[in-house]
Parts: sequence; structure tokens; C-alpha cells
Amino acid sequence: MRLQPVDTKTLTPEIFQVFGTQNALLTAGDRGGCNTMTIGWCQLGRLWNLPVCTVYVRPERYTYQFMESHDYFTVSVLPLSEKRTMAFCGAKSGRDVDKIKECGLTVRYGAGDAPFFDEAEWVLVCKKAYVQDMDPACVLDREHIPPYYGEKGGWHRIYAGEVVEAYRK
Repeated sequence: MRLQPVDTKTLTPEIFQVFGTQNALLTAGDRGGCNTMTIGWCQLGRLWNLPVCTVYVRPERYTYQFMESHDYFTVSVLPLSEKRTMAFCGAKSGRDVDKIKECGLTVRYGAGDAPFFDEAEWVLVCKKAYVQDMDPACVLDREHIPPYYGEKGGWHRIYAGEVVEAYRK
């Protein structure tokens, strides 16, 4: 079954549940070039009365340059059966390997020429609305910092994007 458009006004809490059990692929770029990476952090809700998806990317990730240079990004939630794809896209860098080709993913394009994957169960196409770097001085509960930072890399940049298109199987 192919992905079908969904009215963003009718998205149900079902999409919220997938982020508790499945990771997703964050993809940015266009027909001229793109990169995808596995994400586990994602928030969905409303900002300025708009449906919004918020994602986080470290500056050292290859996807970061695509997030910075393009106005749109996508979040593709693959089925649980695609664990190998999710693991591969989380472990390999797009600087070293064409992850999309290696995983046999079928690219489609949404608003702003934003790439996403036909194999997904859910896709959100987002237009960047707000960008800000996380600030360690603003973390109130310091217990949560050690597992995510230190030797692993820099602090994430926050990208809040208006959900302008949605697709589901």
C-alpha cells in the first residue's frame, strides 16, 4: 500500500504513539542531494497555533548541513520490521556511504522538494519555523546530561517545523 496524503488538521494521537516504540528517519535536502539519519527525539504539538514537529540535530552530524541549507525537512516513521534500516541509518554517516541506496529506500518528494520514503508508515513534511541551539546553562535537571553529551559530541540544535503535509499507509 502506498502512502496517502492526510489532512494535517485530522492527525490523531496515533502518530504520537509511534515515537514511544519506533524511531524515525529525519531527512533534509532536495532532488539535488539529501541525507537521512535515525532520530529518537521528536516532539509533536502546537506552536503559534500551528501543528509542529520538533527535532534535534548535533552540528557534527552530516544531516546538519542539509537542515541548515534547506527550509523543509521530513520525518519518516518506518515499520518495526525495518529495524535493520533504522540501525544502519543511525550507525553510518552519509559522508561515507549512500544510506538511502544501501537500504533500498524509495524516495518521494513533498512540499519544498523535501525527500521522504515510500516505505514509511507515517511521514511528516515540515517547514522550518524556529531554530535555536540548546544551552547547557538552561538544563534544570543536570542528571539527564551525562548520557547524551561529553565525549559524544556537541549540543543539539532545535528545529521546530510547521507540519505542512502528512502521509500515512
